[in-house]
Parts: sequence; C-alpha cells; structure tokens
Amino acid sequence: MEQVTKITVEATANAPVAKVWKVWNTPGDIMQWNTPDPSWHTPSSENDLRVGGTFKNRMEAKDGSFGFDFEGIYDTVELHKEISYTMSDGRKATTLFAEQNGKTSIATTFDPETENDPEFQKQGWQAILNNFVAYVESANP
Repeated sequence: MEQVTKITVEATANAPVAKVWKVWNTPGDIMQWNTPDPSWHTPSSENDLRVGGTFKNRMEAKDGSFGFDFEGIYDTVELHKEISYTMSDGRKATTLFAEQNGKTSIATTFDPETENDPEFQKQGWQAILNNFVAYVESANP
C-alpha cells in the first residue's frame, strides 16, 4: 500500500474562537455553510461533539444527481483548540483553531481518499472552509 501524503487546508476568520467553534459545530449552521459550491447543499446534520461521539452530514447535489453521508467518530475534542475524528472509511482528520487579536485561524489536515485526485480533494475542502469563513463573518450566525 502506497503512503499517501496528508492534505492541509487553512483559512482565517475575522471572528473570535468561541463564535467560530459554535458555528463550526452547530447542525443548523453546518447546514448553511457545509458546501463546496452553490450547486450542493447539506440538507441534514447531526453532531454529538464529544470523544466517542458521532457526526453525520448529508451532502447532496441540489439537482438530486448525487449525494453521500460524510460521517465519523470523534477521537479528540479540546474546546476552542482541536477536533480530531476518524471518518467512516477509516481516514483521519484534525482541525486546529487558534485565536489571535480577535481573529481565528483554522487548519484542517486530512488523509485523502483514493478515488479522486488529491488536488481536487484539497480544492473541495478549501472551498468548504472558505464558505465557512464567509458564513461565520456574515451577520447570520
């Protein structure tokens, strides 16, 4: 089995870490920002944010052509600092949060899957992260 390089996506939100954390983990908010582009949506989200807890976000193309459940089990939950989880296919991901001067940097590192090009996966995860930043900085949350 070949060794696959982990992928990292990063962004900075102009918001304090407490707000970033809340919007990152609240199902009603996740359903608003968890999409790589406007042709997709997240019609349902479940989140039990604790070590051993599970999450499940249903992601679908708005035209109904494709959809999947993005789900996993939390391995680490450190308030306002770190969330690590194992996806349903065994891959791992870690998101780190760090606040400085009222802004919060967010960095997610994940094991890529083998079906799609790693650069395509990075672009998709980065697009979702950028969407999150736009949402958390908006007046909505």
